[in-house]
Order: sequence, then C-alpha cells, then structure tokens
Amino acid sequence: MSAAARNVLTLTIKDKQTLYAAYMPFLRFGGLFIPTTRRFRPGQELFMLLSLIDEPQKLPVAGKIVWVTPQGAQGRRTPGIGLQFNEDQSLVRDKIETYLAGALSSGRPTYTL
Repeated sequence: MSAAARNVLTLTIKDKQTLYAAYMPFLRFGGLFIPTTRRFRPGQELFMLLSLIDEPQKLPVAGKIVWVTPQGAQGRRTPGIGLQFNEDQSLVRDKIETYLAGALSSGRPTYTL
C-alpha cells in the first residue's frame, strides 16, 4: 500500500447515536473519532470519505490526527484515532452539528469522553 493510500480512510455513520458518539465539538474546527486498528501517528495528515446518515454523496474530509487509542487500551476503549478537521471543513462540521442539534449538551458518553 502506498503512503498516500495509507492516509485515506472511509467512514460510514448511519445514525445520530453513532454520530454523537464520534463527534468531537471541543476540538478547534471540530473532529471525529474514527474506529480503526490501522496504525497512525499524532500529527499525521489524513483524508477521509464520510458517508453521513442520509447524505446522498460521500463528504470529503481533510484533517490531522490529534490522538491515537491503540488496541488493548485501558478501560476497554474502542481502538481508533481522533481526527481534527482542517479549518476549511466548515461545511462538514455544519452538517454534523445540524444532525446533532440539541444533543451536543446532553452529557451522554462518547467514544472520547
């Protein structure tokens, strides 16, 4: 697999509960937790194609990995990466926040908190 191909992921989020668990509004420009067992490093640039609930097309998302939860992490945490959106990803962030209107302050557990 080429270096460029290793930095491309696809993510399908089919419902609001999964979106709520993955979305990270506390990151500057927003972000998503992506469950994966592939190895990545913090600071690595990543491109993702996001299939979001009932959006007719995949959404292209660019960002930077801000943390990694490895397999076997303490507390049985889901392995994956935290992807912080690039500044120009406001369309994706706005779509996510529209889907989650009213739920962001619920305090329910997420993949990250």
